[in-house]
Amino acid sequence: MSRTPLMPKATAVWLVENTSLTFDQIAEFCHLHVLEVKGIADGDVAHGIKGMDPISSGQLTREEIKRGSDDPKYHLKLSEPKVEIPVVKTKKGPKYTPVSRRQDRPNAILWLLRQHPELKDSQIMRLVGTTKPTIEAIRERTHWNSPNLQPADPVTLALASQTDLDKEVQKAARRLERERKAAEKEAIKAGTLLPAEETAPVKPKKVEAKLVTAAELAAHKEATEAAAMALKRTDIADRAPTDRTAEEQAASAKSEANAMFAKLKDLKRDDEDDAPASG
Repeated sequence: MSRTPLMPKATAVWLVENTSLTFDQIAEFCHLHVLEVKGIADGDVAHGIKGMDPISSGQLTREEIKRGSDDPKYHLKLSEPKVEIPVVKTKKGPKYTPVSRRQDRPNAILWLLRQHPELKDSQIMRLVGTTKPTIEAIRERTHWNSPNLQPADPVTLALASQTDLDKEVQKAARRLERERKAAEKEAIKAGTLLPAEETAPVKPKKVEAKLVTAAELAAHKEATEAAAMALKRTDIADRAPTDRTAEEQAASAKSEANAMFAKLKDLKRDDEDDAPASG
């Protein structure tokens, strides 16, 4: 396990301000991401952190810094400590966030939710040291300060290192790739378990062409005409009773009219016969 200098960010601040070492050299020596070192140089990262001289603390020599300044590809080596300090194994637990930075956590969470939606809540909790209810509240816009939140990079806010952020993003990308491959395997497996009748292509039935002779064509035409005539006769026969009924109704009406006229004539004769008798 490679040793890390004490107070790596403070050491990086001092090296950026007092040496001509490259960002890559400082990042490698301090175990930081090169973008963090660039952010320190631009004034975006490590606000308020006072630089620590690695020479006075015995972590780096002037000769080592000179060799690094002369050769941009040179790898700085940490000086051997005069006192052997045992490595203390730290237990995994919630990340500690300084009190002065805690008000920036909601902005960092909002940035992570927007820029890296593939991250799990547990990964966001590790990065910025928050809780699951806080993440849910910011995601659902039910946080008490939701209208005033502005997304901000947690690296810029000094809540997480660029190395840790990249590590979590890469881990999430690998997880998504595994899930995608597993889904493809399940889809392929489900497809092979279908019945053979469903997976096999349907073969169209072959229609054999048959030559028709002139005699067969004439016979077919004659049969068609005969069927048409029979259908016409049937239609006429179906309508005939209706026509006869109409004729019968007309005759009945005519006979009734004649009977009425006859009665009128009889009544007229009776009146004529009664007239002389009364005179």
